[in-house]
Amino acid sequence: MNFHLVEQQDTIAPRYELRDFFQNPQRSAYALSDDGSMIGFLQPINVGHATRLNVFVQTLDQGKPVGAPKQVTYETERDVDGFFWKGPNTIVYAKDFNGDENYHVLAVDAQTGESKDLTPFEGARAGIQDDLEDDPDHLLIAHNARNPEAFDVYRVNIHTGEQQAVAQNPGNIIGWQTDHQGTVRLAIASDGLHTAVLHRRHDADEFSVIIQTDFRTDVTPQFFDKDNQKFYALSNRGRDTAALVLIDPNQPEQEQLIFENAKYDLLGAGYSRLRHVLTAAYFEADKLHYHFFDEISAIRHQRLKDLLPGYEVSLQSATRDEKTFVVAAYSDRTPGHRFIYHDETQQLHHLGEINPKLNPAHMASMRPIRFTARDGLEIHGYLTLPVGMEPRDLPVVVNPHGGPWARDSWGFNPEVQFLANRGYAVLQINFRGSTGYGRRFWEASFGQWGLSMQDDISDGVAWLLKQGVADPNKLAIYGGSYGGYATLMAICKTPDVYAAAIDYVGVSNLLTFMQTIPPYWRPLLEKMYTMVGHPEKDRERLEATSPALNAQHIKTPLFIAQGAQDPRVNKAESDQMVNALKARHVEVEYMVKENEGHGFQNEENKFEFYERMEQFLEQHLQPKSRRKTQK
Repeated sequence: MNFHLVEQQDTIAPRYELRDFFQNPQRSAYALSDDGSMIGFLQPINVGHATRLNVFVQTLDQGKPVGAPKQVTYETERDVDGFFWKGPNTIVYAKDFNGDENYHVLAVDAQTGESKDLTPFEGARAGIQDDLEDDPDHLLIAHNARNPEAFDVYRVNIHTGEQQAVAQNPGNIIGWQTDHQGTVRLAIASDGLHTAVLHRRHDADEFSVIIQTDFRTDVTPQFFDKDNQKFYALSNRGRDTAALVLIDPNQPEQEQLIFENAKYDLLGAGYSRLRHVLTAAYFEADKLHYHFFDEISAIRHQRLKDLLPGYEVSLQSATRDEKTFVVAAYSDRTPGHRFIYHDETQQLHHLGEINPKLNPAHMASMRPIRFTARDGLEIHGYLTLPVGMEPRDLPVVVNPHGGPWARDSWGFNPEVQFLANRGYAVLQINFRGSTGYGRRFWEASFGQWGLSMQDDISDGVAWLLKQGVADPNKLAIYGGSYGGYATLMAICKTPDVYAAAIDYVGVSNLLTFMQTIPPYWRPLLEKMYTMVGHPEKDRERLEATSPALNAQHIKTPLFIAQGAQDPRVNKAESDQMVNALKARHVEVEYMVKENEGHGFQNEENKFEFYERMEQFLEQHLQPKSRRKTQK
């Protein structure tokens, strides 16, 4: 079987069914057990008129799946959205309820199917701190059952659920780090404006501060060295971009520089537990880039690139002996294929295609762009053009990302591909504050919600219009979370630019938004005040940049979608916006789902949302349709 990525065709792509873009994959999230005897994956099961992703396991014989898969989780309310193996026989996954993000951690015996809720605490949020690879019976779990604002760490028995406290949070710890033996050795403390790295040698010792910075300076521990004495960290102390450094707790002010990129922040690093070596660091420019420290890892990566021409490749799972891997092969035009790769024989075994209904030849390329903002700052982003259509006078959907301290990335995006397939160009802009571009670019967003951050989006649209790509009468804007805020702010600030707008779980009032954040965000509230604005000191600015308080400027038709259980952007944010517009008789559609949170997860809700989006955009942008539907 040849796995060379096919070229994009030049003719207009056929019209695919909406559900082809957004349905749950038949198999995904493949993961190998530690000893390579089994593989697990997510597979949808039918629940009435919808499906839910659940974990299935299958035996491996000589590195290939054999026999019938066995279902081991039975979730019917929401998808299982991820899991991992604990040893050869236990599956661990997290679940929340109706999207409230108060996750429970569950362990399932892959042989018997017996399940145990390890964190059965109502209203608490739990997550894995360390999988304790060398301890077959325990995990380290952090949860906030004792104090909603603070996460403590517990050693939890995966069979009985018995808990033993190993690190109690005094109230200001926002992160923990273990060594290779699973001992909690480092902690990150914050009062919002100042950050400290704390260290201890043994779990019976008291923590002591070794590094102090303000919140603009970031020292984030990654993992310890092979002797568990020094630790690797991503640090931007004394530099603009985050670099990989090695720190000795006895001399914490001295950083040994391991690798840096002068233009982009490093996102992380890899370490081989088997060989006790640093393997790679990675950063994101237009695409993801790797820098290898270890020859074995470098050769393996290049070999996979050679075996899978045209694709980007990544390792998604590995056996403990690092001989067998799950490999993802993907691009901007396809979520791609998954394989089992045997390092010793250099053979690939095809596990499946994530979405075989979408032909990559009919999908659109994601083109990196850059332009200069009105104040001279260079802004990066992506432009996706509908396949086979002349890039002139196209209807365009401007799609600002959420966060806002996140970024758009190159890769397959079902929303973008769906819109391109419907004849829209899609413009994504990594406006100031987007992460990965260094400290100065990030700091340029402070206090600029609705101001220069918004101007970057407007400047991107002006750049696109100047290229002749966009029809100025057929511009829409759509975003989620902060992107929803940017959508609302766009039709307040530039009411004549957009013919339609879609706000998905977006902030509408900067004052009420900061009053309704989850309790575990409260230690960072002072930081939020500095980065966004203080409700008293900056009240006038916050009011001026809150769309719900400036609805008198809005005349653009608007569609709003909201999850009722959203803990990040409270439903009241969308209610305020809808009420303000209805009072002025401005056209607004409102979709609320009671069993969703910050974005829709359940398949039937996603289908309905995108169906209404499609109808809304067609009504207001009227794209040309010259294509037959793909059957």
